[in-house]
Amino acid sequence: MVDKIHGTDFSKKHFGMTANDEQAEQRSCLICGDRATGLHYGIISCEGCKGFFKRSICNKRIYRCSRDKNCEMSRKQRNRCQYCRLLKCLQMGMNRKAIREDGMPGGRNKSIGPVQISDEEIERIMSGQEFKDDANMPEHTWGNNGDSDHSSPGNGVSDGNQPSPVSTLSSNRSVELNGYTAALREQYIGNAMAQHYQFLPHLFGYAAQPRSLYPQSHTLISQLVAAEELAPLGTPMLIEDGYRVTQVELFALLCRLADELLFRQISWIKKLPFFCELSIEDYTRLLSATWQELILLACLTVYSAQVLGDLANVTDKYTPSDDELQSFSEDGMEVMEKLIYLFRKFHQLKVSNEEYACMKTINFLNQDIRGLTNVTQLEQLNKRYWYVCQDYTEYKYPHQPKRFPEIMMCLPEIRCIAGKLVNIPLEQLPLLFKAVLHSCKSSLNNYRTSSSPCVTKGTAPAN
Repeated sequence: MVDKIHGTDFSKKHFGMTANDEQAEQRSCLICGDRATGLHYGIISCEGCKGFFKRSICNKRIYRCSRDKNCEMSRKQRNRCQYCRLLKCLQMGMNRKAIREDGMPGGRNKSIGPVQISDEEIERIMSGQEFKDDANMPEHTWGNNGDSDHSSPGNGVSDGNQPSPVSTLSSNRSVELNGYTAALREQYIGNAMAQHYQFLPHLFGYAAQPRSLYPQSHTLISQLVAAEELAPLGTPMLIEDGYRVTQVELFALLCRLADELLFRQISWIKKLPFFCELSIEDYTRLLSATWQELILLACLTVYSAQVLGDLANVTDKYTPSDDELQSFSEDGMEVMEKLIYLFRKFHQLKVSNEEYACMKTINFLNQDIRGLTNVTQLEQLNKRYWYVCQDYTEYKYPHQPKRFPEIMMCLPEIRCIAGKLVNIPLEQLPLLFKAVLHSCKSSLNNYRTSSSPCVTKGTAPAN
C-alpha cells in the first residue's frame, strides 16, 4: 500500500496485457542526490530541483544564506537553504535560457544543454542584479508556466473568478500571436490526426457571446463522461462516535482510498474513446507519471463531497501527538497551503462533470513524459480535448469569459502538488490530510450559502 502513496510501478498486466517489465535506469539528481526523473534545463535532476530552479528564475527570487554559502545539499537538507540550492543549480550547469516563456509545460528547447557561466555572472544572478538589468524587458506570464509552483495566491491566479494581474499581462500580445480560428479548432476536434499545429492554444483570446456547441464536441465530451466512474467511493469511512483514530489507522485508510482510486483510473483508461490509438507501453508510462495527479484532481472535484464529508469526519477523530506537530516539515506546510487554496478554488468554480472529464484527459495526455513512443499522436489528442473543453465552457458559460483559463491554470498547480507529495515523509501524511480537511471544512461551513457540493452532478454548476 505504501507504493500507492510514494511511487508506483505499472506494467502491462494492469491493462489486461502480459509483457516483461522494463528496467528503468536509476540515476541521481546532480543537485541533491534524489532520484532523477530526466534531463531538466540541461542537466540530470529530480522534479523537486527542476521546479525549484524554474520558480527561482521565473519569479526573480533573491535568497540569502545565513551560514557560509556552502550548505549541504541532499534530499532531506535541500529545503533548508534556498540560496545554496540555487547556487548549486547554476554551478552544475542548469540553463536558465531553457525555461519556456509561453506558459506551456516542458523545456523551451530540448537541444539546449548545460552551460558553464562565470562566477561573476552567477553572482549577478544570486544578487538579483541580472533581474534588475532586465527590468525594461517586456513582462512574461511567469506565474503560469508548466509544472512549477505557480497559480498559488500572489503568484499568478487571483482568489476568485477574476484574472490575476500576472495572467493578464500578456493577454493583448498573446491574442495577436496565438489566436486561432473556428476552422482550426474544428480541425483538432473532428480529425483523429490533424496537421501539425502552428499556434499553441491561447487561454484568453475568445469571445463570450452565446452560441451552440459544436457537434463533434458534444460527441467527444459524452464519450469522456461515459468512461468515468462517478459513483461514490466504496471504501468504508464510518467511525463510531467517541472512537479515537490512530495515526496508523488513518494512514491505512488513506492507502485503501488510494488503492480504490488507482483502480478506477486503470479502468478509466481502458474505456477512453482513443484507447486503441496509443500503445500499451505509452499508456503504462502515462499512468506511471500522472496517477497521483489524476487521484488528486478527482478528490478536488467529483469526490470532493465525500472527501470533505466522510473522510474529514475520520480525520477529526485523529489527534496528532506533540512530536508529530513539532516534526511537521516545511514541505508539508507548503503542500498544505496549496491544497487548501485549490480546494477553495474548485469550490468557487464548481467544475461540472464534463469539465472534469476534459481536465483529466488533458492532464493525462502529457507528451513531455520521457520514453513515449508516439509523441505526435499524443499532441494531437491533447489539443483535440483542449479545444473541446474550451468549446464547452464557451457554450455553457457565455457570461464567464475567464472560466476556461481559470480551470486550465489549476492543472499545473495539481501537477506541482502531486510532485511535492512524494517528498513528504509517510508518517506526516495523516497530519497533512487532517489539517487540510479541517481548514477547508471550516471555511466552507462559514460562508456556504447553499448545500451544493464542490462539483455538480449535472452538466452545469449550481449558482
